[in-house]
Amino acid sequence: QAQLVESGGGLVQPGGSLRLSCAASGFRVSSYAIKWYRQAPGKERELVAIITSGGTPNYPDSVKGRFTISKDNAKNTVYLQMNNLKPEDTGVYLCYTYRNRNYWGQGTQVTVSS
Repeated sequence: QAQLVESGGGLVQPGGSLRLSCAASGFRVSSYAIKWYRQAPGKERELVAIITSGGTPNYPDSVKGRFTISKDNAKNTVYLQMNNLKPEDTGVYLCYTYRNRNYWGQGTQVTVSS
């Protein structure tokens, strides 16, 4: 059974940085695309980064140049490095993959506030 577990969230001031982790089990991140989404209160779930099975990243304009997605195949973990954080980056960050069906992690809270 595939499983995704996020960690690394917290409270950070505007302009600060956080690195989120998404640890996978039951499948290899080297074989599947992994996406990071965020869910802010009252807003639709938003895609913030994707990394293909081959390691190619892609980002929406809202985070391009500030967020970096990467993965460590040996650790079977995907990371999201977030720099120059803004209050509008606040939300629950979830990782996702599709492997015969949708798999979501439980999410990790990121709060950007002074």
